[in-house]
Amino acid sequence: MSHAVHCLILGKVWPEPSSTAAGRRTVDIIRSLQAAGYRVSFASGARPTEHSLDLESLGVETHTVQPNDSSVDTWLAELAPDVVIFDRFMIEEQFGWRVEKNCPLALRVLDTSDLHSLREARQAQLKSGGALDLYNDIALREIAAIHRSDLTLMISEYEMEVLRTQFDIPEAQIVYWPFGLDLSESKFPAFEARQHFIMIGSFMHAPNVDAARWCKQAIWPLIRQALPEAELHCYGSYSDKYKGELHAPKVGFLFKGRAEDALAAMANYRVNCAPLRYGAGLKGKLFDGFQTGTPTVTTPIGAEGVTGTMVWGCAISADPQQFADAAIEVYTDAARWSQVQAHGQHIAKARFDAAEWLPRLPQLLEAAITQLAEHRKQHFIGRMLRHHHHRSTEFMSRWIEAKNR
Repeated sequence: MSHAVHCLILGKVWPEPSSTAAGRRTVDIIRSLQAAGYRVSFASGARPTEHSLDLESLGVETHTVQPNDSSVDTWLAELAPDVVIFDRFMIEEQFGWRVEKNCPLALRVLDTSDLHSLREARQAQLKSGGALDLYNDIALREIAAIHRSDLTLMISEYEMEVLRTQFDIPEAQIVYWPFGLDLSESKFPAFEARQHFIMIGSFMHAPNVDAARWCKQAIWPLIRQALPEAELHCYGSYSDKYKGELHAPKVGFLFKGRAEDALAAMANYRVNCAPLRYGAGLKGKLFDGFQTGTPTVTTPIGAEGVTGTMVWGCAISADPQQFADAAIEVYTDAARWSQVQAHGQHIAKARFDAAEWLPRLPQLLEAAITQLAEHRKQHFIGRMLRHHHHRSTEFMSRWIEAKNR
């Protein structure tokens, strides 16, 4: 392209990298595109919060948009981006048809952040038992959004496999682009300089609430029995309403609320606990562990998409006793602690190095732009879904707009 490529990101919320892994993901996308010389705009219909990142200071143009308002059409046509990234499937549902109508040549990219239908299926299975049902109502919407988009960014190799094997998504429509970590050769606090256990995660995210409750009820008593002096400090953004339920100083389970700087906080703890029973995507709290040299004890759900074929260094288990035993061993045995830390650093460098991943996103987008006409011709399902779905969401949107008048 002769001009600087212009990318518009349509966000579900204004990014809060200090609160959520999804916020950090958005910042990764911005950094990656700006490094390649892209002009980047960001728009959302949500209200910024006090923790929202100041995007203007990063050189990103910002806009506020309303989903059911035809003024968006004029704005899109004037902005005329080359690429539009939808932050999660519900944003594609709201704005995809408007982008197609007003910017027909723009590459439409869906960033799933994590596969919502997989998370939903696991939550339902945890509640009611039985087999995992991936074909839920969220999947009907999410898979349709993937088909309607020219390209979908996936954060986890496991989820790529689910889309290929369970939903027959063509290879050409999904690409793997995980978190990218800046792993400078920093000195981490030593085993002896650290104490206590940490748990961290946004409490707007239901799997984190479940993990904290399960840990307090089923895992922590086992750890505390073996280590009566140890404490677990539970941090989370948007967590104030859970304090009464989770804060139990008598048993060493201390609820700390929001960590203003997650990495600075975590670096002082000896073990990072991530007892996730359901969820999807890549878990930001494990990546906090990599960046602070804090060994993480986790479950198969927590480690999914992270390890690949590499060794974690301690047991990965969803059984409370096995989880507690692993946490106790890593906490008390300096050699084991160092081993888990070293394995974590090895995984992070081999699989999630920002130097490798950040330059790759613009390359993926530019390859898709050059093949766009041919790609769209081949994906008849996407064309068919856009034809029908866009009529329905367009008329629903116009109805809401008329009602709002």
